[in-house]
Amino acid sequence: MKKNWKKAIALAMTSAMMVGSLSACGDNSTPSNNTTAAPTTAASSNNGDTTPAANDVAGIDGWTPFAERVHITVPVYDRSKEGYPAVDDNYWTKWVQTEFGDKYNVDVEYVAIPRGDVMTKYNLLIAADDTPTILMEYDYPKVAEWASNGAMQVIDLDAFKQVAPTYYQKMVDNNQLAYTDINGQTYFVLSERPYYNTSYSFVTFVRMDWLRQVGYDHVPGSYEEHKDAINKIIEAGLTDQAPLPLSLPTTAYCQNFGFRDYPVDEAEWAMHSSLGTPSLSWEPTYQMLKRQNAEYNMGWYSTEYELDADGADGNTSSQQKTDFINGKTYQFGNYMSANVDWLKAFYENNPNGELAIASSYACVEPGVVDFPQNRADNPFGMIVGFSSLATEDQVKAAWMYMEWMLAGKDSNGQDVLFTMENGIEGVTYTLGEDGLPKVDGDYRGTEMLNHNCNIDMTCIVHALKVDGTIEQSIAAITPQGIPQDFTQDMIDNYYVLKEIADAQHAYSDPIFSVEIKSEAEYSSTLLSAYQEASVRLTKCKPEEFDAIYQEEAKKFLEAGYQEIIDERKAAYDAGNTTKLPWN
Repeated sequence: MKKNWKKAIALAMTSAMMVGSLSACGDNSTPSNNTTAAPTTAASSNNGDTTPAANDVAGIDGWTPFAERVHITVPVYDRSKEGYPAVDDNYWTKWVQTEFGDKYNVDVEYVAIPRGDVMTKYNLLIAADDTPTILMEYDYPKVAEWASNGAMQVIDLDAFKQVAPTYYQKMVDNNQLAYTDINGQTYFVLSERPYYNTSYSFVTFVRMDWLRQVGYDHVPGSYEEHKDAINKIIEAGLTDQAPLPLSLPTTAYCQNFGFRDYPVDEAEWAMHSSLGTPSLSWEPTYQMLKRQNAEYNMGWYSTEYELDADGADGNTSSQQKTDFINGKTYQFGNYMSANVDWLKAFYENNPNGELAIASSYACVEPGVVDFPQNRADNPFGMIVGFSSLATEDQVKAAWMYMEWMLAGKDSNGQDVLFTMENGIEGVTYTLGEDGLPKVDGDYRGTEMLNHNCNIDMTCIVHALKVDGTIEQSIAAITPQGIPQDFTQDMIDNYYVLKEIADAQHAYSDPIFSVEIKSEAEYSSTLLSAYQEASVRLTKCKPEEFDAIYQEEAKKFLEAGYQEIIDERKAAYDAGNTTKLPWN
């Protein structure tokens, strides 16, 4: 199994170099039920069986310190944010060691994983037999690949339930147990994703002051208005460069949801809808790229947009952020928190600037996009597995760490999760009149919280901080210290997203309970091919688009995509995938 994994790593690294070369030259039926896990074959202190021994008492009350020191490694995203402490060595990593590690005779070491290059870092660690005790990612195809190629060990959910009953019960409450298996064996546990079908924490802002200058007193609510506004902004010379951001696509995700038929054909969805592989030859992607081509030819995007490919924080590129801060572009979006440095910088550089939240309906063009359709997040946050190299004690210590994060108390009697996400009262937060914490996003002392209230540490428990009601939770992540208050706008935006989701116009990608082997083999190569094709299709003359698309789609299918969609269709026909919400 290890040999197979190392072969897969070699292929992945070769593909990664190909993508890097291109970048240098140039831009959201049920799986099988859980079964009793088979013994793992990983090396351990228990003759190859790393299933932790059961405690007599379930949960924290049944824990005792390990007789011998146990060392575990925990991944944490590194977003390289200026002014923030190192993600693997800071006040809160030391706090975890003091509060949890020392109490149970465990050394907790954090491993920085670059947010913009997750797979390369993990692949290098795995190939070097230095796999973290915990492996976790948001994207199911990635962890499925690790499990299928031997990097993860099979786990026993009954044993997990005994060590971490609160965490287990959360999975039950959130209907997540159906996603813990791959290829008929149990490899994963899953963190919570609150409000998963309404991703309100990502917000796109537009220049309301520019809109006013070209005759709009509202944010465009249709594609006709959006197109009119952007073209008038260009004509008015409100910026000396292209007004909209675009960069080389650095992930496989094709933002084609709005161009899909509704309801989408379930077999087509199973074949093409994926975060792991671009869907160049699928009709919705054709429609998306055709609109992008028309927009490029109207001067909306930079003629050198493909040179922007760094994806600084794993979400959007630093160049796009810089352009928006400097008042060069019309819109920019990212995840919200109490402290959003780029928003503060925008107002400092544009003291007369006025922003508004973009409308979900700005894409609507009757006959092309009849209403917004969004990608809903998966009904879970992190998919968490455990290294095939980990010993019984290391696995148990990892489970204890997860349960402690969710259900433990610190030495002051405070909930561990509350402390990790808010810090120290009177230092990093104060309590408001509603009794909820108000985090000081400007605090830069030793105890400062890392990105988005330490979310890259607490994501092993949940993907989003929740404070009270949905309105209170949104208020808690509304940017502070800026001239405009977007609290109500963000709440209103949430309810728009909720309406879209309630109408079943928001749904996630299929999740397979078997490995799609061809996807693991071809996905990196196809991403490189998609990058090249999408740039060519975006920048060609409109009258050349259809012929070039047919040529590129044929090459794409022959490069491995046909094998992927055939294998995904076979898995769908066999009942090894999730179902759409209306089926």
